[in-house]
Amino acid sequence: MIEQICSIAEQILADKTVDVVIGYEAGTRGAVRPAFIRSAAEAGRLVWNDACTHNLANYVREKHVSPKKGAPPAKVGVILKACDARALNVLLRDNQAPRADLYLIGVACQGMRQNSGFAGRDLGDLELRCQDCAERVPAGCDVVVGEAPAAGVAPASAIARELDRLAALSPAERQAFWDAEFARCLRCYACRQACPACYCVECTAEQLEPSWIGVAIRTPEKRFFHTMRAYHLAGRCAGCDECARVCPVGVRLDLLNAWFRREIEGTYGYRAGQDATTPAPLASFVPSESLDL
Repeated sequence: MIEQICSIAEQILADKTVDVVIGYEAGTRGAVRPAFIRSAAEAGRLVWNDACTHNLANYVREKHVSPKKGAPPAKVGVILKACDARALNVLLRDNQAPRADLYLIGVACQGMRQNSGFAGRDLGDLELRCQDCAERVPAGCDVVVGEAPAAGVAPASAIARELDRLAALSPAERQAFWDAEFARCLRCYACRQACPACYCVECTAEQLEPSWIGVAIRTPEKRFFHTMRAYHLAGRCAGCDECARVCPVGVRLDLLNAWFRREIEGTYGYRAGQDATTPAPLASFVPSESLDL
């Protein structure tokens, strides 16, 4: 698979199909990290393994810029897992990049390992998002490398079990659970920076006028930030769980966003990122809409 990925990247760079390929490479400290390949001669740096956890869709907007004033935007090739492809579909639907300027290299994914993406940590079991993933091959790509793994009987999702447990709690008990989670938050904003869908030029958390949220790290401010961000992502979160992976204190943002995804799917039958054209239910208004709520 690595040879195929390198060969595709080399070809599309050599024939000027793209100006840059976003992929993965081995870092200097042993961890896998994002790589930005700009020449065919560099394509051999690319790797693929169960530590390629970063969602590379997060870099598409940044790299799709004009290389110099007056020049057209750069054409971008990007390697995508299935969850990354869903996140990219959200960006495409939101008109954050034109599909015509992108070359999508899909990779059939066997799942990523816990602690991947961090130097000095031993890889663990499959990440929670991967344990019951039913979409191992990204759709809508220009080329796909690899084949879907053999289908097996997936265990009950650990995240789904946690959501059921939270749903069974009283509102006060759920509030206590989330306050305990948010109390650990450092307001470092790593979750926001790792999220492809958090592309606002100025985040609400940093607005001075109007000032919606203070800069303090008391629990009320932290609760407001995470709740506001979760509502902003409702109907847009593709479930890559990069926010939870990069959190230095382990706030269960994967559970928070999964709660909203389940509500959106149950109410509207909609899953974010399944395609790049279907409007998100909370981003459109239909006068005749009538829901049995």
